Formats: sequence, structure tokens, C-alpha cells
Amino acid sequence: MYNPFSLENKTILVTGASSGIGRAIAVECSKMGATVIISARDEQRLNETMSQMQGIGHSIIVADLNNENDRKNLIEQSPNLDGLVNSAGLIKTLPFQFINANALDSVMNVNFTAPTLISAQLVKKKKLGKNSSIVFISSIAGFYGVTAANSMYAASKCAINGLAKNMALDLADKNIRVNCVNPASIDTHIYDEGIFTAEQLEEDKKRYPLKRYGKPEEVAYAVVYLLSDASQWVTGSNLLIDGGYTLN
Repeated sequence: MYNPFSLENKTILVTGASSGIGRAIAVECSKMGATVIISARDEQRLNETMSQMQGIGHSIIVADLNNENDRKNLIEQSPNLDGLVNSAGLIKTLPFQFINANALDSVMNVNFTAPTLISAQLVKKKKLGKNSSIVFISSIAGFYGVTAANSMYAASKCAINGLAKNMALDLADKNIRVNCVNPASIDTHIYDEGIFTAEQLEEDKKRYPLKRYGKPEEVAYAVVYLLSDASQWVTGSNLLIDGGYTLN
């Protein structure tokens, strides 16, 4: 059956695949026929992701993106790729006046520096060749709206959005496409940690015209589109997935 969104015969690397959005992306890519390499720092959680994936030939590369040697190992172990999804992310909530160098470095390293350097090296080593697709999981934070005590995260995601547009221009002659997905709040395990009460979360959902948070797989579907041949004429875009949040 004809399916322009198929990922058959494509090899995809997904970072941050141990939970949440990254896990959903890995699972949905496998369902669409891709061979998927999943990476994160927690091997047990990566094995849990693997258990949910369909098909054969998938593999795991354990890597802490804050560790330079782990990043080098990730690049060296990666085969030739048709797609890269930079999904690993870190949130540290601090009021602006309490920001310190260590907190800022940790957020920027995972959210901006690591995916930038990994992408650059994979291109340089020709492991991302012609007709490949790079997708960054960004956010509405900073770019479309702001929330209190979230300036470090917002800054890192704004940096990624700007980077991706410039990458798209620089890599167009190689026919490598580069795009961002910008979700609003997604219902992942982060909301199970007791930071917010159930009442607070329900009140927050009222700010969304669709009256709920997104699901990880709904972000994954957008990523599948950007990895597939259906999006061959899409590059330098910021795909907004927000349940109507930014309409307010």
C-alpha cells in the first residue's frame, strides 16, 4: 500500500529515547518501518523503550550527552543515517536572579551544545548524507511564550530554533533538511513528580483551547512526517504543536 510517510529502509538515530517524547518517537519510527538506534544515559530505560518497539535490527548506544567521550562514542558507533532526532532535553526551573554558571551550563550543554556538536560531526563524517533529515525537539518556550523561572530552558530552545534555520540554509546544497518541532506542554512522567498538584494541572489545561496537554505520540507523528519522504520540500521550519495554546 502506498504510504508517503513510511520510514522503511531508513536508519534513524534518536537521542533522549529512554522516556517521554524521545521514547514515543523511537517507538513510532519503528512502527513505520525504520531501523532505529536509540540513545540515552540510562540503559535500563533504553531496554524498556526497545521492548515497546516493533521490527528487528534496532540497537542501543548508551551515552551521557554531558560527557564528551560519550558523545564521541555515539558518533563513532552510529552507522550511516537517513535521519537524526535530537530529543534529549533538560529542564531546570530557577528564578532568573538565582541562575548560576553550573545550572546554566548543564541546561545549555544538553539542550544546545550537545545536539549541535553531534549533528555537526555526523555531517562532517558523512554519516548524514544526501536526502537525510535532522529534527530538533524544541519548545514553545521563549519562541512563542514565556513562563516564570524558566529562562534557562527558554534560552536554550530559542538557540536551537535559530541554529536549525541556519543549518537548513548551510546544508541545503547537500540536500540535508533541518527542522524543529515546538511542542507546548506534553503529558509525560515529569508531571508525576509532585511539583504541581492535580488541581494546578487541571487549571493549567484550561489555557489550552483543546483543554488538554499533548501526548508524546502526537509529537512523534510530526517527527515521522519530517523524517519521511512526505516532507522532502520542508526545511528550516518550526512546526508548532500546542493544542491552540498560542492562539490566546
